[in-house]
Amino acid sequence: MKKNDDDHIRISLPGANASDLRGKQSVRATFKLTEDAINTISIVSIHLGIKQKSLFDHLIEDINALETIAQEIEPREFNHQQRIQKTFVLSRKTLMSLEKVCRNFNAPRDILVEYSIQRLLPVIIREQERHRRRKEILKELEAFLRQGQQILEKSKHLLGDEDMVYDRLERMMGACTTTYEHVADYIERGKVIETFKIDSD
Repeated sequence: MKKNDDDHIRISLPGANASDLRGKQSVRATFKLTEDAINTISIVSIHLGIKQKSLFDHLIEDINALETIAQEIEPREFNHQQRIQKTFVLSRKTLMSLEKVCRNFNAPRDILVEYSIQRLLPVIIREQERHRRRKEILKELEAFLRQGQQILEKSKHLLGDEDMVYDRLERMMGACTTTYEHVADYIERGKVIETFKIDSD
C-alpha cells in the first residue's frame, strides 16, 4: 500500500471567523434595573430551566425589536423608579448589539434592557396558566391513586397477594405512584411563578 504524500485527510469546512468566535465569549455587564425586571428574568430562567445568559442573548440580539423599543421608550417614566444595580453574564455579541443601538438612537442602556426584559411578561402569564392547569391535573391524579389503591386492596382481599391479577395491579400502582411523585415534585419546583405579580397598569 502506497503512502500518500500528505498524511492528513483534507475536509472542506466553513472557516471560523475570529470576530464570530469573540462574539460568543461571555462577558459581565452591570445594569441598573427595577426589582420587577430582575425578578422577571430570574423567574423565567428558573421556571423554564433556561440560563439567564441565553435569555439576554435571545432578547437583545433581536436588533429589529431592540430598535423598535429604542424608538418608543420614555426615559422620564423610568427615572422616578427605584433601581438596583445588578451584574449579568451575556455574550460579547449581545453587549455589542445593545451598545450599538444605544448609540444609534441615543437611548439609555439601562432603560433599553428594562424594556427588553418586559417582553418576557407574556411568557410568564402563559406559564402561570399552565402551572394552574398542572395543579388541577395533579388533584385528579391524587383521586385516581386513591381509587386505584382501593381496587388493589379489594383484589388482595378477594384473590390473595399471590394471584396474577393482584401482582399486575400492584406493579401498576407502583408505577403510577412514582409518576405522581415526579409530577408533584415538578409542580412544587414551579411554585416560584405563583408569587410573581404582574402590574395591570
